[in-house]
Amino acid sequence: MKNSILQRMIYSLITVMITVPAFVFYSVYVVEGETLKKMSGINSVWGTIQAQGGLYMFGRILPVWQVILIELICAFTLACMVGGLTFKLASRVFNPTKNHPMLFESAIICATVCIMCPSMSLLATLFYFPYGQAKLGFLVVLCRWLKLICYNLPFAYFSQMFFIQPFVRFIFSKLFKKDVEEHKEQSISSEEKGKKLMPHNEQEAIMDIIKRKEEIKEEIKRELMMEMTK
Repeated sequence: MKNSILQRMIYSLITVMITVPAFVFYSVYVVEGETLKKMSGINSVWGTIQAQGGLYMFGRILPVWQVILIELICAFTLACMVGGLTFKLASRVFNPTKNHPMLFESAIICATVCIMCPSMSLLATLFYFPYGQAKLGFLVVLCRWLKLICYNLPFAYFSQMFFIQPFVRFIFSKLFKKDVEEHKEQSISSEEKGKKLMPHNEQEAIMDIIKRKEEIKEEIKRELMMEMTK
């Protein structure tokens, strides 16, 4: 589609704007919360952050908004880079013309998490490494990286699959309503000719999900009407 690059960038931006603050909250409160409270002697994570003036990053204390901004830029760059790759990986396992659109989109989400989670965990390992307290070495970085992956992977998978991506798809359907309608018309026209329209990127796969969801709603309405007329 003409706007596929713009759609991918906006879709990635919306995703990281939700995901990055969620991950910062998860990392600070769930993963490192008890450690922060023990180090400061304050019985509150937020109190500790206020007392030290922000969060530790790059060997210094930075304001929370700067930490989120740095991670957001990194995540957005990575998301734009791997967007096409995750679609290709999912296409190797599932055929979008034969499998249910939601199943195919789930495969894309899995591929995205499997790439983004280790990548962002590696960056986080380097960003938050205690440079003044420990010596930077390959084995140390490797161990800390694997530890972060073990913490982040479950949260990344379940939050993306069941909360973040459904919400982003909803926003996407409202922002690109005209494109969604055009894709729906093309898809219906192709099906009338005995062929199913092949999505060329994740955004078109999402449009297939939106189309299928509307079809299910119409089917339910028809069944309810039939039950009421009996």
